Amino acid sequence: MYTILICDDDRDIVAALKIYLGAEPNYRLLEAYTGQQALDMVSREEVQLILMDIMMPELDGIAATARLRESSNIPVILLTAKSENSDKVLGLNIGADDYITKPFDPVEVLARVRSQLRRYTMLGGQQKQEDRIRIGGIDLDDSAKAVSVDGEPVSLTPMEYNILRLLMRNPGKVFSSAQIYQLVWNEHASGTETSVAVHIRHLREKIEISPSDPRYIKVVWGQGYKIEGMGNDKAKP
Repeated sequence: MYTILICDDDRDIVAALKIYLGAEPNYRLLEAYTGQQALDMVSREEVQLILMDIMMPELDGIAATARLRESSNIPVILLTAKSENSDKVLGLNIGADDYITKPFDPVEVLARVRSQLRRYTMLGGQQKQEDRIRIGGIDLDDSAKAVSVDGEPVSLTPMEYNILRLLMRNPGKVFSSAQIYQLVWNEHASGTETSVAVHIRHLREKIEISPSDPRYIKVVWGQGYKIEGMGNDKAKP
Protein backbone atom coordinates (compact mmCIF):
# COMPACT_ATOMS: atom_id res chain seq x y z
CA MET A 1 0.00 0.00 0.00
CA TYR A 2 1.35 3.42 -1.02
CA THR A 3 0.20 6.65 0.59
CA ILE A 4 -0.06 9.55 -1.88
CA LEU A 5 -0.66 13.15 -0.82
CA ILE A 6 -2.51 15.39 -3.29
CA CYS A 7 -1.96 19.09 -2.60
CA ASP A 8 -3.76 21.80 -4.61
CA ASP A 9 -5.80 24.82 -3.53
CA ASP A 10 -8.38 23.97 -6.23
CA ARG A 11 -10.64 21.38 -4.59
CA ASP A 12 -12.04 20.28 -7.96
CA ILE A 13 -8.52 19.31 -9.10
CA VAL A 14 -7.92 17.39 -5.88
CA ALA A 15 -11.23 15.57 -6.41
CA ALA A 16 -10.35 14.73 -10.03
CA LEU A 17 -6.93 13.38 -9.09
CA LYS A 18 -8.51 11.27 -6.36
CA ILE A 19 -10.79 9.74 -8.99
CA TYR A 20 -7.86 8.99 -11.33
CA LEU A 21 -5.68 7.47 -8.63
CA GLY A 22 -8.54 5.85 -6.74
CA ALA A 23 -8.75 3.22 -9.46
CA GLU A 24 -5.54 1.72 -8.04
CA PRO A 25 -6.42 -0.47 -5.03
CA ASN A 26 -2.92 -0.12 -3.55
CA TYR A 27 -3.08 3.68 -3.25
CA ARG A 28 -4.16 5.41 -0.05
CA LEU A 29 -4.96 9.04 -0.86
CA LEU A 30 -4.57 12.07 1.41
CA GLU A 31 -5.37 15.68 0.55
CA ALA A 32 -4.08 19.15 1.43
CA TYR A 33 -4.83 22.62 0.07
CA THR A 34 -1.70 24.65 0.90
CA GLY A 35 1.99 23.90 0.98
CA GLN A 36 2.02 24.26 4.77
CA GLN A 37 -0.82 21.76 5.12
CA ALA A 38 1.21 19.35 2.97
CA LEU A 39 4.28 19.69 5.21
CA ASP A 40 2.14 19.22 8.31
CA MET A 41 0.60 16.10 6.78
CA VAL A 42 4.03 14.64 5.94
CA SER A 43 5.14 15.20 9.54
CA ARG A 44 2.20 13.07 10.77
CA GLU A 45 1.82 10.46 8.03
CA GLU A 46 4.16 8.06 6.23
CA VAL A 47 3.81 9.38 2.67
CA GLN A 48 5.48 7.79 -0.37
CA LEU A 49 4.65 10.45 -3.00
CA ILE A 50 3.29 14.00 -3.22
CA LEU A 51 1.41 15.64 -6.10
CA MET A 52 2.03 19.35 -5.43
CA ASP A 53 0.52 22.37 -7.15
CA ILE A 54 2.96 25.23 -7.75
CA MET A 55 0.64 28.22 -7.24
CA MET A 56 -0.95 28.03 -3.78
CA PRO A 57 -1.64 30.45 -0.90
CA GLU A 58 0.21 30.44 2.42
CA LEU A 59 3.16 28.41 1.12
CA ASP A 60 3.50 27.67 -2.60
CA GLY A 61 4.64 24.37 -4.08
CA ILE A 62 8.18 25.56 -4.81
CA ALA A 63 8.80 26.71 -1.24
CA ALA A 64 7.13 23.62 0.21
CA THR A 65 9.30 21.32 -1.90
CA ALA A 66 12.44 23.19 -0.84
CA ARG A 67 11.45 22.80 2.82
CA LEU A 68 10.67 19.12 2.31
CA ARG A 69 14.07 18.49 0.74
CA GLU A 70 15.79 19.62 3.95
CA SER A 71 14.82 16.30 5.55
CA SER A 72 13.23 13.92 3.04
CA ASN A 73 13.55 12.34 -0.40
CA ILE A 74 9.84 11.68 -0.86
CA PRO A 75 9.12 11.99 -4.61
CA VAL A 76 7.36 15.23 -5.56
CA ILE A 77 5.47 15.65 -8.83
CA LEU A 78 4.62 19.30 -9.48
CA LEU A 79 1.23 20.23 -10.91
CA THR A 80 1.77 23.13 -13.30
CA ALA A 81 0.02 25.34 -15.83
CA LYS A 82 1.49 25.66 -19.31
CA SER A 83 2.46 29.27 -18.52
CA GLU A 84 4.62 28.24 -15.55
CA ASN A 85 7.69 27.09 -17.51
CA SER A 86 10.18 29.04 -15.39
CA ASP A 87 8.57 27.66 -12.23
CA LYS A 88 8.90 24.12 -13.58
CA VAL A 89 12.64 24.60 -14.03
CA LEU A 90 12.99 26.18 -10.59
CA GLY A 91 11.01 23.36 -9.01
CA LEU A 92 13.16 20.68 -10.62
CA ASN A 93 16.31 22.52 -9.58
CA ILE A 94 15.30 22.65 -5.92
CA GLY A 95 14.41 18.97 -5.76
CA ALA A 96 11.10 18.13 -7.44
CA ASP A 97 11.22 14.84 -9.33
CA ASP A 98 8.78 15.44 -12.19
CA TYR A 99 5.91 17.64 -13.31
CA ILE A 100 2.50 17.20 -14.93
CA THR A 101 0.92 20.02 -16.94
CA LYS A 102 -2.75 20.92 -16.52
CA PRO A 103 -5.21 19.89 -17.90
CA PHE A 104 -4.33 16.34 -16.91
CA ASP A 105 -4.39 13.20 -18.98
CA PRO A 106 -5.44 10.45 -16.53
CA VAL A 107 -3.21 7.89 -18.27
CA GLU A 108 -0.18 10.20 -17.96
CA VAL A 109 -0.93 10.88 -14.28
CA LEU A 110 -1.01 7.17 -13.47
CA ALA A 111 2.13 6.48 -15.51
CA ARG A 112 4.17 9.22 -13.83
CA VAL A 113 2.96 8.26 -10.36
CA ARG A 114 3.88 4.61 -10.96
CA SER A 115 7.29 5.61 -12.31
CA GLN A 116 8.15 7.74 -9.28
CA LEU A 117 6.91 5.12 -6.82
CA ARG A 118 9.02 2.50 -8.59
CA ARG A 119 12.12 4.69 -8.34
CA TYR A 120 11.43 5.47 -4.70
CA THR A 121 10.95 1.80 -3.84
CA MET A 122 14.10 0.71 -5.68
CA LEU A 123 16.29 3.43 -4.18
CA GLY A 124 14.64 3.06 -0.76
CA GLY A 125 14.14 5.17 2.29
CA GLN A 126 12.59 8.49 3.20
CA GLN A 127 15.66 9.86 4.95
CA LYS A 128 17.60 12.58 3.22
CA GLN A 129 20.61 11.06 1.55
CA GLU A 130 24.07 12.42 2.17
CA ASP A 131 25.19 15.02 -0.36
CA ARG A 132 28.71 13.64 -0.50
CA ILE A 133 29.81 10.06 -1.14
CA ARG A 134 33.26 8.53 -1.43
CA ILE A 135 34.07 5.15 -2.90
CA GLY A 136 37.77 4.41 -3.16
CA GLY A 137 39.28 7.38 -4.97
CA ILE A 138 35.95 8.66 -6.31
CA ASP A 139 34.42 11.65 -4.51
CA LEU A 140 30.91 12.73 -5.52
CA ASP A 141 29.51 15.98 -4.11
CA ASP A 142 25.83 16.02 -5.03
CA SER A 143 25.17 19.52 -3.73
CA ALA A 144 27.81 20.90 -6.12
CA LYS A 145 27.17 18.27 -8.82
CA ALA A 146 30.94 17.68 -8.84
CA VAL A 147 33.02 14.51 -9.17
CA SER A 148 36.72 14.00 -8.60
CA VAL A 149 38.89 10.91 -8.96
CA ASP A 150 42.06 10.67 -6.87
CA GLY A 151 41.72 14.40 -6.20
CA GLU A 152 41.39 15.42 -9.86
CA PRO A 153 38.08 16.93 -11.07
CA VAL A 154 36.22 14.94 -13.73
CA SER A 155 33.73 16.42 -16.18
CA LEU A 156 30.66 14.22 -16.69
CA THR A 157 27.54 14.65 -18.79
CA PRO A 158 24.27 14.79 -16.81
CA MET A 159 23.42 11.18 -17.68
CA GLU A 160 26.91 9.94 -16.77
CA TYR A 161 26.69 11.81 -13.49
CA ASN A 162 23.25 10.38 -12.67
CA ILE A 163 24.37 6.82 -13.44
CA LEU A 164 27.43 7.24 -11.24
CA ARG A 165 25.36 8.74 -8.43
CA LEU A 166 22.86 5.86 -8.61
CA LEU A 167 25.61 3.26 -8.39
CA MET A 168 27.53 5.09 -5.65
CA ARG A 169 24.43 5.43 -3.49
CA ASN A 170 24.02 1.67 -3.72
CA PRO A 171 27.54 0.16 -3.53
CA GLY A 172 27.62 -3.54 -4.35
CA LYS A 173 24.01 -3.58 -5.60
CA VAL A 174 23.54 -4.90 -9.14
CA PHE A 175 21.29 -2.86 -11.44
CA SER A 176 20.12 -4.24 -14.77
CA SER A 177 20.29 -2.02 -17.85
CA ALA A 178 16.49 -1.68 -17.71
CA GLN A 179 16.59 -0.58 -14.07
CA ILE A 180 19.31 1.98 -14.76
CA TYR A 181 17.33 3.35 -17.68
CA GLN A 182 14.11 3.62 -15.67
CA LEU A 183 15.82 5.31 -12.72
CA VAL A 184 18.09 7.68 -14.65
CA TRP A 185 16.04 8.50 -17.76
CA ASN A 186 12.75 8.20 -15.87
CA GLU A 187 11.18 6.37 -18.80
CA HIS A 188 9.92 2.89 -19.43
CA ALA A 189 12.81 0.70 -20.52
CA SER A 190 12.55 -0.82 -23.98
CA GLY A 191 15.61 -1.90 -25.92
CA THR A 192 17.85 0.18 -23.65
CA GLU A 193 20.85 -2.12 -23.25
CA THR A 194 22.93 -0.42 -25.94
CA SER A 195 22.20 3.11 -24.69
CA VAL A 196 23.12 2.25 -21.11
CA ALA A 197 26.23 0.34 -22.19
CA VAL A 198 27.46 3.35 -24.20
CA HIS A 199 27.05 5.68 -21.23
CA ILE A 200 28.78 3.17 -18.92
CA ARG A 201 31.67 2.92 -21.37
CA HIS A 202 32.07 6.70 -21.53
CA LEU A 203 31.83 6.91 -17.74
CA ARG A 204 34.55 4.30 -17.32
CA GLU A 205 36.81 6.19 -19.72
CA LYS A 206 36.59 9.19 -17.40
CA ILE A 207 36.88 7.58 -13.94
CA GLU A 208 38.92 4.41 -14.47
CA ILE A 209 42.70 4.22 -14.84
CA SER A 210 42.20 1.27 -17.18
CA PRO A 211 38.66 1.24 -18.61
CA SER A 212 39.16 -2.30 -19.97
CA ASP A 213 40.08 -3.52 -16.47
CA PRO A 214 37.89 -1.33 -14.23
CA ARG A 215 38.42 -0.94 -10.50
CA TYR A 216 34.99 0.49 -9.80
CA ILE A 217 32.17 -0.13 -12.28
CA LYS A 218 31.88 -3.88 -12.76
CA VAL A 219 29.78 -6.00 -15.08
CA VAL A 220 27.88 -8.88 -13.52
CA TRP A 221 27.36 -10.99 -16.61
CA GLY A 222 23.74 -11.60 -17.46
CA GLN A 223 22.56 -9.34 -14.63
CA GLY A 224 23.85 -5.79 -14.96
CA TYR A 225 26.27 -3.34 -13.38
CA LYS A 226 27.48 -2.49 -9.90
CA ILE A 227 30.11 -0.30 -8.30
CA GLU A 228 32.66 -1.51 -5.81
CA GLY A 229 35.93 -0.27 -4.39
CA MET A 230 38.06 -0.26 -1.28
CA GLY A 231 37.07 2.08 1.50
CA ASN A 232 33.40 2.57 0.54
CA ASP A 233 31.89 5.24 2.74
CA LYS A 234 29.59 8.18 2.85
CA ALA A 235 31.52 11.30 3.60
CA LYS A 236 30.41 13.71 6.25
CA PRO A 237 29.29 17.09 4.91
